[in-house]
Amino acid sequence: MPSWNSRGLRGSALEELINLTNTKYREKKLALIQKVPTPITPIRIDKENRHITLAYFEEKSTVDYIGVVQGVPVCFDAKECAVDTFSLQNVHEHQVNFMKDFEEQGGVAFLLIYYSKKNLYFYLPFQNLYEFWERSKSGGRKSIKFDELHNEQQIPCKNGMFIHYLENLAKDIASREN
Repeated sequence: MPSWNSRGLRGSALEELINLTNTKYREKKLALIQKVPTPITPIRIDKENRHITLAYFEEKSTVDYIGVVQGVPVCFDAKECAVDTFSLQNVHEHQVNFMKDFEEQGGVAFLLIYYSKKNLYFYLPFQNLYEFWERSKSGGRKSIKFDELHNEQQIPCKNGMFIHYLENLAKDIASREN
């Protein structure tokens, strides 16, 4: 079993905070966002405790979360970063392709990045992510420097929400309408 600081459990605290926020959003009828389960095939099951002890991933996952906010389809992936640069290796090509297709269908996609060293959360609109992605693919920097993010992309923790990303989403949608 992975230890508390292993790669296998990295992001689980972030995921739990997002799940708690999404529960609050649902209770307040602001949004309906669900965690997308990663499809697995069990290999070994502990029948006594009814736990899967060995499994493999069936296919590549798309994004971590998908749902609807006030009639707007949304999807996003959540990533944790322990340093001041976010490596684009943490985002997979199939995820970028899914988000691009999602946006082409009228949805809003974004990346939620938690900088654990600074204890800060950021909302990165897909358009910005795609610009960084294309830069890396054309031989440029393969990471996003913390300084490249804008202060208005920081996600506040307020109104009883742990990671209150809906305000950032509203700004993102408004900017698209202009």
